[in-house]
Amino acid sequence: MTKLRVGLLFGGCSGEHDVSIVSAKAIAGALTTEENAKKYELLLFYIQKDGSWQGPEIAQQVLSSGEALSCENSQPQLWQFPAEAETIDVWFPILHGPNGEDGTIQGLLTLMQIPFVGSGVLGSAAGMDKIGMKSIFAQAGLPQVKYMSLTRQQIWSNPCIFPKLCDEIEQTLGYPCFVKPANLGSSVGIAKVRSRSELETALDNAASYDRRIIVETGVVAREVECAVLGNDNPKASTVGEITYESDFYDYETKYTSGKADLHIPAPIPDAVIKQIQERAIQAFTALDCAGLARVDFFYVEATGEVLINEINTLPGFTATSMYPQLWANSGVSFPELVDRLVQLALERNSTSENNKVLLST
Repeated sequence: MTKLRVGLLFGGCSGEHDVSIVSAKAIAGALTTEENAKKYELLLFYIQKDGSWQGPEIAQQVLSSGEALSCENSQPQLWQFPAEAETIDVWFPILHGPNGEDGTIQGLLTLMQIPFVGSGVLGSAAGMDKIGMKSIFAQAGLPQVKYMSLTRQQIWSNPCIFPKLCDEIEQTLGYPCFVKPANLGSSVGIAKVRSRSELETALDNAASYDRRIIVETGVVAREVECAVLGNDNPKASTVGEITYESDFYDYETKYTSGKADLHIPAPIPDAVIKQIQERAIQAFTALDCAGLARVDFFYVEATGEVLINEINTLPGFTATSMYPQLWANSGVSFPELVDRLVQLALERNSTSENNKVLLST
């Protein structure tokens, strides 16, 4: 039996570069288990922080050390791909954050005309951009917290306009509220604010990360998550809950061992779990996602409301991350999950090829 060559693509030009290395190490382990090794030949590809691609030999060194390759005193080699890239049958990109899950790498892989794991350009871009995402959620009729979208120009315009902007935020959303860059993952640049001075500082900080900013009203709720797997007929996992002692689920809390606890399945009513699962699939479909996504919700226990927070089309993928743990609790092991994702990539590509044939006849 001829093995499929899987190109595991990790690293990338984003602040989540190191997280990508950890995810890639776990996926590499799953793809080389005895059962998967019968079907797949794994080749590693590493994108440095400066955008240079490195082939299997250097990529393996990075994965073994767990540390990013230094870009100091080196000239970026852009658009120069390792020779082994031409031999890949299916790509498995595990690039978190900008330039990895925002549609950019998905566009490149689409132009390569090689199947790849995960959502295409539309689902990835919409899932990364919080303003675009929320607009699509609203169009789909998914309940969510009240929010306002802003631009860097509004925040940094002039001393006369900025106070009026803050007045509008206070009147519309009140305190506490959350200030977020529209296009960053892993809670980078996010701040919870409770006063005018904190709001002004948070807006200025968020504008330094992105030209588009979103401000959301705070809500007293439990944070629950649901994993989705599939293409045109997606399935939802059981529901998990995150608890933590910090003020909110920030970067340090997410990636520091012991800072947060995952409860799978979440101790919430069955009717609420069913509603979350249905809305997770609805969100997945509304953004035209494919392969995988983790959908995050607020469960307002006092009122019974379920509010969608966001969708992550390329969630953290270590053995202890929420996405694979949700599926493990639903009866899908980590190696089986990785195998299914590769098969879903091939299935979606087959559908695309059929569409090309129809268009050409």
